[in-house]
Amino acid sequence: MEKYYIVDGSILPDVLDKVIEARTLLQNGKVKQVSDAVKQVGISRGTYYKYKDYVFLPDKGMSSRKAVISLMLHHDKGILSEVLNIMSRANANILTINQNIPIHDWASVTLSFDMSEMNTSLDELLQNLKECKGATNLQLLAVE
Repeated sequence: MEKYYIVDGSILPDVLDKVIEARTLLQNGKVKQVSDAVKQVGISRGTYYKYKDYVFLPDKGMSSRKAVISLMLHHDKGILSEVLNIMSRANANILTINQNIPIHDWASVTLSFDMSEMNTSLDELLQNLKECKGATNLQLLAVE
């Protein structure tokens, strides 16, 4: 089971700040290629790829906390509905749903949601989603 923590950045290696900085350069369009971003911040491409999906900055205000997840859903009736029910029980406010057409009976789904009013931890929500029959490959893509 994955666990997520909020920690003071002063105890973490400097490389994590640089990974976030490189990702921000890419997201803001200041650089177009990963190689340019990592060169600008002074880390290797390997370091960037090792940590890019695992470190995030919290939202400054923390009044509205958002997250993005992706998962694969089997093409059976009611599976997306069950995923949404799990999120509803956790009081997660769905912001967007992007579902691709099923290929070989599996569809990729990306969900963004506001978690500021959730009545459970993000870890617990993700665990509940992983246990949902017909859902697989759950990934936390971003947290703000």
